[in-house]
Formats: sequence, structure tokens, C-alpha cells
Amino acid sequence: MESEVLLSVSDGGVAFITLNRPKALNSLSYEMLKLIGEKLKEWEANDHIQVIVLKGEGEKGFCAGGDIKALYKASTSEESLEKAETFFEMEYKVDMAIYSYPKPIIACLDGIVMGGGIGLSYGATHRIVTERTKWAMPEMNIGFFPDVGAAYFLNKAPGFVGRYLALTASVIPAADVLFANAADRYMDSVKLPEFLDRVAQINWQGQDVNGDLNKLLTEFSSCPLEKGDLAAMQTEIDKHFSHCTVEEIFASLEKDPSEFASKTKEILMSKSPSSLKITLKQLIDGEAKTAEECFATDLILAKNFLRHEDFFEGVRSVVIDKDRNPQYIYKTFSDFSDRDVEKFFQDSSVIYKE
Repeated sequence: MESEVLLSVSDGGVAFITLNRPKALNSLSYEMLKLIGEKLKEWEANDHIQVIVLKGEGEKGFCAGGDIKALYKASTSEESLEKAETFFEMEYKVDMAIYSYPKPIIACLDGIVMGGGIGLSYGATHRIVTERTKWAMPEMNIGFFPDVGAAYFLNKAPGFVGRYLALTASVIPAADVLFANAADRYMDSVKLPEFLDRVAQINWQGQDVNGDLNKLLTEFSSCPLEKGDLAAMQTEIDKHFSHCTVEEIFASLEKDPSEFASKTKEILMSKSPSSLKITLKQLIDGEAKTAEECFATDLILAKNFLRHEDFFEGVRSVVIDKDRNPQYIYKTFSDFSDRDVEKFFQDSSVIYKE
């Protein structure tokens, strides 16, 4: 079987990491993350390596996130549950390593970039989007929560745009990704291979790596032709999503006769009430936290969701049976109390101890 992660190093000191599961939109497995983490650590200590490139195989996407079908098995046995927990521990560890990595990392966010793909790339020093980029934190669609440090990076978006993106699971194009501060450069997809070839051909030893890399990025970068929607929508987003409870957000939307309010309310009504309430608290709490603190909270939440029936029902409806008709246990906001929300932020080993 061909490796799910392709690794190569140029003579000039550029290390390439290519996610190689194109048929699965390069979704991440534990083994892939483990290998990436090991190589990053090895290359950090290697003076020959000066630049890291993260990209995905194929034209459809960089990475669609974690392997949800594998995580779905967590409900079948204690062994599967432990494997799922170990996956999240490894994923967050690797993501955090990229945030603090001492060498430049170029992330090619071409095509689909969602969930775990964002987590793997957000901490990179140079994040490139293209006209094919489709970016989203889609966890709300499966009764989960936006993890991989989302409470940290979604709060970097202007105003309350991050809350909107999390709760609606909106898919956004390159211009909106740039507006949300989730990317640094735009590049036409046809130019991306040429850019990477130039990066690979340069001998980076003894160079002003960051300075020269930025010059090269500027040479190949441009502005997206397709305009985004978030900037124009921000006033409306802030009006509704500045509220501190999901119930208040809904009440605000219900009072507003605009098309935006009507569509947004309809989108939110399709989500799991428990996921919405947990996620809003996660994002509010995350405003004052470091990235490391947000990842620590994510690990607690992820382990608790692995014991939450509505998560498995959400995955079943979207990924397994694909009927898009989840029958959640918690059907209304009142069904899932504030006390229930608080319990999700407590260590699962305390809540579920025998």
C-alpha cells in the first residue's frame, strides 16, 4: 500500500509533507499524524532543513479533516474508544507543534480545507489559499464541536464572525478566509506548482530565509477575483452573534425580518442543540485563552463527545447512512441544561468514572 504521507527533501533544504489519501480528500488518520509529528521533530533538529511545505495530493483538497468513519467506531467497544481518544491526543499535539515551530512552514490550502485540515495548517507561518479553496469548520453538521484550537483561531476573525462560522458551519471561499485571518496569501492554483518548484530549487543555506520567502510569495501572490460575503455581512453577524447564549441569538434572529436572519435561523435549527450550546461557551471562554489552553479544553470536550449519543447520531446521519435526518436525544435547548453544558467542560475521567 502506498504511503498515506509522502515525504521528500530538496537539495536546497526544503522538506515536503504531502497528505496522500486523495480518494478520502486526504483525511487524517492516527498513523499519518504520528509520522508528521515525528518528521517535524526530526527536521527541527536538522540544520539542512530550512523550510517545510504542507500540501495535499490531488486537485480536490488539502485535507477534509479527521477520519470520521474511524471515530464513529468509538461507540462499539472500549478499545475503539481508547483509539479515538488517542487520535485526538496525537492530532492536537501535532497541531500545537506547528504553532510553535521555529522554521517557516508553507501550507497550501488548495481545494477543500476543513476541520482537522485547518487545525494542521492554521499555525503555519505562510498559509496560501486559491480560487479552489473551500474552507469550513463543519463539525456542527455531525453533532460535534469545532475543535483543533478553533476557540483560539476563530476568535482571531473580525467581530463575531468566528462565532458565526462555528455555529453555522459555513463553507467560505478564499476572500473570506483572508478576511477571517485564517490565511495570509492568495495564489491562482495554476501558479502554485510553479511557486513550489521555485521554493524547491533555491538553496536556502545561508540565506535570509524569511525575507527571501516573503519576496517569492509576493511575486506569485495576487488578489482573489471572487469576492467574499463576510465583510459585507459583518454588521448583521455582529448584531446577532454578540449575544452570550444560543437562546438570545435565536431571539435576536427571530426579531429581524431580513433574509440573512431568516436563512441563518434555518441553518441553526438544523444543528444539534447540545452542540450549539457547548460550542458557544467554548468560543466565549476561548477569547481569553492561549492556543495551548484552547487545545487542552478541546481534548476534554472531544473525550466527552465520544461518550455523547448525539455525536454518533450526527455522524450516522451525515457520513454512515447519509439520510441527513438526525434524531437527536436533545431536541431543544431546554432539553440540554446549563448544567449539562458545564459537565462537558469537566474531565471525562471524572464524569464517567465507574
